[in-house]
Amino acid sequence: MYDILKNINSPKDVKKLDMAQLNILAQDIRDALFNRLTKIGGHFGPNFGIVEAEIAMHYVFDSPKDKFVFDVSHQSYPHKMLTGRKNGYIDDACFPEDSGYTNPEESEHDWFNVGHTSTSISLASGLAKARDLKGGTENVIALIGDGSLTGGEALEALDFVGSELKSNFIIIVNDNQQAIAECHGGICEHLNELRATNGKSENNIFKALGLDYIYEENGNNIEAMIKVLQSVKDIDHPIVVHINTQKGKGYKLAEENREAWHWCLPFDKATGKYTISLPAESYTSLTRDYILNKAKSDKDFVVITPAMPMTAGLTPDLREQLGSQYVDTGIAEEHAVAFASGIAKAGGKPLVVTNSTFIQRTYDQVSQDVCINGNPVTILLNFTSFDGLTDVTHLGIFTIAAFANIPNLIMLAPTSKEEYLNMLDWSIEQKDHPVMILMPGNAVTSRSADKNFDAINTFKIEKSGEKVAILALGDFYQRGEELATQIEAELGFKPTLINPRFASGLDKKMLEELKKNHQLVITLEDGILEGGFGQKVAAFYGATNMKVKTYGLQKEFYDRYNPQELLREVGMTTKQIIEDIKNLES
Repeated sequence: MYDILKNINSPKDVKKLDMAQLNILAQDIRDALFNRLTKIGGHFGPNFGIVEAEIAMHYVFDSPKDKFVFDVSHQSYPHKMLTGRKNGYIDDACFPEDSGYTNPEESEHDWFNVGHTSTSISLASGLAKARDLKGGTENVIALIGDGSLTGGEALEALDFVGSELKSNFIIIVNDNQQAIAECHGGICEHLNELRATNGKSENNIFKALGLDYIYEENGNNIEAMIKVLQSVKDIDHPIVVHINTQKGKGYKLAEENREAWHWCLPFDKATGKYTISLPAESYTSLTRDYILNKAKSDKDFVVITPAMPMTAGLTPDLREQLGSQYVDTGIAEEHAVAFASGIAKAGGKPLVVTNSTFIQRTYDQVSQDVCINGNPVTILLNFTSFDGLTDVTHLGIFTIAAFANIPNLIMLAPTSKEEYLNMLDWSIEQKDHPVMILMPGNAVTSRSADKNFDAINTFKIEKSGEKVAILALGDFYQRGEELATQIEAELGFKPTLINPRFASGLDKKMLEELKKNHQLVITLEDGILEGGFGQKVAAFYGATNMKVKTYGLQKEFYDRYNPQELLREVGMTTKQIIEDIKNLES
């Protein structure tokens, strides 16, 4: 097995192969992808579809002298195998050595640590500008997918490059007719026209922006790709190489269901079924059911997602069922938020759904277009938890610090099924506040909860006690319950357990009341401490005798960490907190 791949230690080895060997290499790479992905999961479709193109890239160009920049880097696994990192795919013991994205710490062939979309053209154009300033002659190549072209940064970069860059710059548009879900918007429709005319349509956005253009229908043919890339190597101006590829190529299930196989959990190759069990009920399934029921009962309700429908469990059939009450803006978070603000202003009830890591791109729209205007937009974020996505590019731990300090924005942190659904319904129905809701990342728990949250920044005492008050926010509420139980068992008194519910403000009246029979306030939050919830509490008590101990994560770009080990590292296990309480009491 891996007869050719096992001898590939750098791109130089690729250049020594004949066409027959290159095609065997393509199959070796797919076999290696199967080995890794069936066991630990990862991005499936993007990598299977780009194998031939990346072999051709390394056959024609001279990396790392010639520079490759991958958009999102969902499709960088074959590139990694061709640049000395094959063991991360063929040797199970070496899986941890390779991240799921390009990473300069791994290899000189990677220029950026990239996990967000629509960035490659901008980043690569910067490399090209620096090359020109230094008098260099190397090729600079940006690889971007058709779905990623819908992102604002990609369009800004195309606009710039076509008119302002007058030197070598190659943009490979990998057109597999798919984002994560189906493609949306005029760009994707335009690519359809270019494919249908074999690239000959006079209506060509790339040429209109000042870029040269060439089309290759056979993007999964190594010989064809080598030929087209050789024709643009060392070109003296910017050019778009538009290639047609098959997402998921080489695995029938992935070819037929491109959305489901964009990313996968560990699975059985023969059946395609996941080899790990998933809970029957999750906050994603609760969200899905809520959206469907809300849409049926309220014609003014609309769910908006920037190409992330599955974060709310909205499969293609359900999206079709929602009809005009479902909008996919493409990979365009900024537009999604501003669009929702317009809907809210006109009396609609918009719900924007995406992952927390992607909402970072909308800070200006949330602040300017939504909060300054006070429009009642509801933004629902998945994967805000520290133990959700752990790759450095996809961390949700900055969400509270980044957004909870925007004036007028109400950030809600639910702790149970009932509280989550009640917060969702209250937010969508109320007309006074922009609201951001942090979808829980824990297993679903059930507990009675209020239905009305009009009393902004009102915390809820779940268990009354003395001496120590535990403010356990959102996903860390269950940790607060465990801590309260252990305090009573080990220290002999019953602490007060508080569910803050609101991550964006303080219940000052309650905090004042705690002074009467408490000496220590503990805050637990699923995010970084700096700029977070706990620091607000500590600042409130700053000029008093109340001791405050805040627990959360450090302001750090953690990467592929073990969540439980990270808790120990930051001193946040129940045992460690109990010891801190003992020391603070002494």
